[in-house]
Amino acid sequence: MKKTYLMIFLMMMLVMAGAGCSSDETEKTEMKAQAGGKVELTVSAAVSLQDALNDIKESFEKENTNVEVHYNFGASGALQQQISQGAPVDLFFSAAEDKFDKLVEEDLIEEKNGIDLVGNDLVLVVPKDSKKEIGSLEDLTKAAKISIGTPESVPAGQYAKQTLENMNLFKEIEDRLVFARDVRQVLTYVETGNVDAGLVYKTDALNSSKVEIIAAAQADLHDPIIYPVGMINNQEHAKEAKLFYDYLQTEASMKILEKYGFENLK
Repeated sequence: MKKTYLMIFLMMMLVMAGAGCSSDETEKTEMKAQAGGKVELTVSAAVSLQDALNDIKESFEKENTNVEVHYNFGASGALQQQISQGAPVDLFFSAAEDKFDKLVEEDLIEEKNGIDLVGNDLVLVVPKDSKKEIGSLEDLTKAAKISIGTPESVPAGQYAKQTLENMNLFKEIEDRLVFARDVRQVLTYVETGNVDAGLVYKTDALNSSKVEIIAAAQADLHDPIIYPVGMINNQEHAKEAKLFYDYLQTEASMKILEKYGFENLK
């Protein structure tokens, strides 16, 4: 009988000791978080925003030392699908309204937590040392290879296809099109001379010394190029996400975006 009591007593002591350790670890974790652990934000953004957003991140983190911004750059369509499938993201900065609206329809973004922030233009570019006689969009019939983004997932590719179709050029040059995973890959193909021409955003073309802008697509040939940004619902860091969302709309951030060629739509 005494052995039985002894065993019960020892088991109770072990349980209490374990609970004490667990409590200590929890307190240590909480104290560590309060003491200086940074909040990490994940922002999924169109790759065409990369240069501007990196500058904005630098200035934002200097003013908000407790927040660290991590970007996931890519084609807006691919990013939208990732978020729809449950990827842990705090904000979405899209290069197309339809991709953004899809998340609104899925109740992943509330309309009140989003804004059409900037606009862009679609331009035709050729390699800087090109010998091809391409002086307009109509001259694309002279090119052997032309690159555009994959229309289904890359907004710039979607706008490019619309432009070419409305100019009755798409079917004529379709077999010469080289599709790219995002607009930056289109630009790379042109820069390296792997294609004779490409359709990219003006902002990307302006920041490359290896391409020449030949012409801009007329605005009425494609859907408006609008970049909406918004906060994802039910994310872990709502307060910090709102902080960065508001910061993107400040005069300082808008000046950075304008510096890289984006149009202020505020």
